[in-house]
Amino acid sequence: MPLTPQATTTYWLEHAWLGTHVEPGVAVDTADGRITAVRTGADTPPPGATALRGLTLPGLANAHSHAFHRALRGTVQVGTGTFWTWREIMYSVADRLTPDTYYALACAVYAEMALAGITCVGEFHYLHHAPGGTRYSDPNAMGEALLAAAADAGIRITLLDTAYLSAGFGAAPNHHQLRFSDGTADRWAQRADALKERPHARIGAAIHSVRAVPAGQLGTVADWARERQAPLHVHLSEQTAENDACRDAHGVTPTQLLADHGALGPRTTAVHATHLTDEDIALLGGSHTGVCMCPTTERDLADGIGPAARLQGRGSPLSLGSDSHAVIDLLEEARAMELDERLRTRTRGHWTAAALLRAATADGHAALGWDDAGTLEAGSLADLTTIALDSVRTAGPLPRLAAETAVFAASAADVRHTIVGGRQIVRDGVHTLVPDVPTALAASIAAVRG
Repeated sequence: MPLTPQATTTYWLEHAWLGTHVEPGVAVDTADGRITAVRTGADTPPPGATALRGLTLPGLANAHSHAFHRALRGTVQVGTGTFWTWREIMYSVADRLTPDTYYALACAVYAEMALAGITCVGEFHYLHHAPGGTRYSDPNAMGEALLAAAADAGIRITLLDTAYLSAGFGAAPNHHQLRFSDGTADRWAQRADALKERPHARIGAAIHSVRAVPAGQLGTVADWARERQAPLHVHLSEQTAENDACRDAHGVTPTQLLADHGALGPRTTAVHATHLTDEDIALLGGSHTGVCMCPTTERDLADGIGPAARLQGRGSPLSLGSDSHAVIDLLEEARAMELDERLRTRTRGHWTAAALLRAATADGHAALGWDDAGTLEAGSLADLTTIALDSVRTAGPLPRLAAETAVFAASAADVRHTIVGGRQIVRDGVHTLVPDVPTALAASIAAVRG
């Protein structure tokens, strides 16, 4: 397995973000995939240590991904439209995927994530069956392809196996959606039960949306996750049309409907949460339901700006995701969350750089069920990301301001090294397992292009 942890390694970090501040000269000892010691005051690399020059952070967590959407990049930026017209183009790509082509595409996408400093991805997976809804001989063939792709790209994954049963509030799935649907939540649960965790992979659950899972079956998915202490994710109020249809069908908002069926709580993450009422925000915050913001996708699809600051203020931890992969850059997602809030309020400084980095690291990992990752401290998984401080974007600021430089100036192109489980997956900007990621992306996308 590419993620078999390296036995014992010491990394010397020229500068390290330790959660509250940037510390120069830090030695990190790792063994069996975990950090065993963090030693400050190391002005020079200890004998035998691997030097990581730049700013080293905990590995970044991409809390919301649809890997196959990467094939849409560029194509969906042509012309005009809305989320709903974008969705039709997305369906056309989904219709052409097989387990083999999905593996190839996802492996290339996850390798791109590793190059961007992402060490763990939450894959919101609903593409379960063959076109027309026929089950593969292995009913989880598509999910297994994603698990294998993450392993071969060298990153961790939480497979958020998704219940998607309806075209909208009781309507039968359309011909595209037949391959998403298990028919009922009970049949979804039976199939999901066969998925097994492994060292690089954890299994969670997802409710695609309140429009895609009938209200009477929401509890089945929530109970499945609760019984396993697994993460539960859900697309929530991304579009005002969903809110209107939910009120028409049930007389309540989507957030209230989830609350009524026991689907909110600390293990739940609501994705987008763009169009909320004051009561919705109170329900999410009061239940400590997490919220994953995906600003680059929300901008690309013209969804709107979600009330992230108000949600966090009421008690919802925030995480970040690249979602449709208009770009794959968690630093841009962190920056965009702050800058979008500035545009909305015409006020600067809603989050510190440290708070934004926490959303991209510790809180993102927690949303995916990896509570033992996302910090540089003894006992944590040895997952690290190093950002260059000498590029055209990052050169100049004082090293003590490296966190601000990373969040507000750096990009994925500035990621120099990525380490997962103590092993170097990206070295000097080159992926060690998928050496030609652009070619892998181009070939896998060409294979599913219409």
